[in-house]
Amino acid sequence: MTTNASPTELPDVISTYLAASQRRDIDAIVACFGDDATVLDEGRQRHGLAEIRRWRDDVDTTYEYTSTLTRWSATGVTGGGQGYDVTLHLQGNFPGGEVDLVNSFTIRDDHIADLRIVPATS
Repeated sequence: MTTNASPTELPDVISTYLAASQRRDIDAIVACFGDDATVLDEGRQRHGLAEIRRWRDDVDTTYEYTSTLTRWSATGVTGGGQGYDVTLHLQGNFPGGEVDLVNSFTIRDDHIADLRIVPATS
């Protein structure tokens, strides 16, 4: 298990996703996902690129926030791809104003196949 606060050793697609998220570049974010990718965020599942685009459009137009990568780890092979957990600290105008979220990525064929975003546990 590798733990690091630097995104430089993450797979390129995760680093690209994180950078595009910081810029709020929806096209670049969506390009990181495979055609049949899934995203779980706020307890709701999205499937496919059209739903993922709507999810990010909604997040980026509803909230203003900053995020800081605090740690990450490779979690091994899962669901036919390589797994990574990336913890981000968010601050913004969402309920509570501050939260640590674990972004659990499954990478397959150099794209995000699955992303699950859940609150970090202490």
